[in-house]
Amino acid sequence: MLGIIANIAASKNLFYVSEKTKGHLIVLATNIFFGLNIPISKAILSTAISPLGWSFLRVSFSCACFWMFSLFLPKEPIIKRVDFGLLLWCALFGLVFNQVSFIVGLTLTSPIDASIIATAVPVLVMLIAAVVLREPVTPTKVTGVLIGAAGALLLILSGSNAGVSGNSVQGDLLCLFSCFSYAIYLVSSKRLVQRYSSVTVMKWTFLFSTVLLFPFGVTGLKDCAWLAFDTTLWLQIAYALTFGTFIPYLLIPMGLKRLRPTTMSMYNYVQPMVASMVAVIAMQDTFSWVKCCAAALVFAGVYVVTKSKSRAQLDAEQAQKNRIRE
Repeated sequence: MLGIIANIAASKNLFYVSEKTKGHLIVLATNIFFGLNIPISKAILSTAISPLGWSFLRVSFSCACFWMFSLFLPKEPIIKRVDFGLLLWCALFGLVFNQVSFIVGLTLTSPIDASIIATAVPVLVMLIAAVVLREPVTPTKVTGVLIGAAGALLLILSGSNAGVSGNSVQGDLLCLFSCFSYAIYLVSSKRLVQRYSSVTVMKWTFLFSTVLLFPFGVTGLKDCAWLAFDTTLWLQIAYALTFGTFIPYLLIPMGLKRLRPTTMSMYNYVQPMVASMVAVIAMQDTFSWVKCCAAALVFAGVYVVTKSKSRAQLDAEQAQKNRIRE
């Protein structure tokens, strides 16, 4: 919502908001929504819907929302056939592999552990972007990622749910695979969001995902005792479908248009902070100076990464040096 408000304010000339600032607000809002969704989805899965059924419900709901939303916008056809292949690729890694492995993993591990494992995304994105987009892995960028990771590790060491027990190792591995899939999605979709609007990219991505998950998800939904759901559960489902899926995935392409994938992925470090705050509010954990230090490290890491130079900047500097030498 922060990103949407920033866009509206800028369009109405209420105050000046740079594209980079809007990008940061958009990505911050996205990860706050995702962070809140972790304990909520955990609660839903523990009482109501199977993992595959829940994944299909989230994907199909958002698919319907994006296609209905697109009816009120100018038509935007997919220009290149190869882009359909890229959209299918993004559907597989951004939704099918990412969502299913995360949801199944969440049933086997704790919400805190799942959000902590999500901090691997910036490292994975940095490495994948270096290979695919030829983004430089600069000392500044590495330092920022490590500073942010240190903040997340503080939460791990201070959290009461950091231990591994039962099937949580299995769940942690699935959550890690989910992070890897999401990292591939962030890097791969960068080219798409430069050509098409957020709604166009998402409506096709979610359509492909809905088709792929349909055979597995329908059975899970049929087995649900829908009439037995109470008001609290319906509110949790409403949040997870709207603010935990549709709106964040609407915002992700907006953020990618304005920020580099590594910078955007740094905000994954916000998710364990949100999960920790929810635990404190629910009196499942206590507030401490360690959490303050962790938050400071996370945002310091984001700041340092934003100061790292992109490939375009390094190329421009090299070109300038060459001109001086000539």
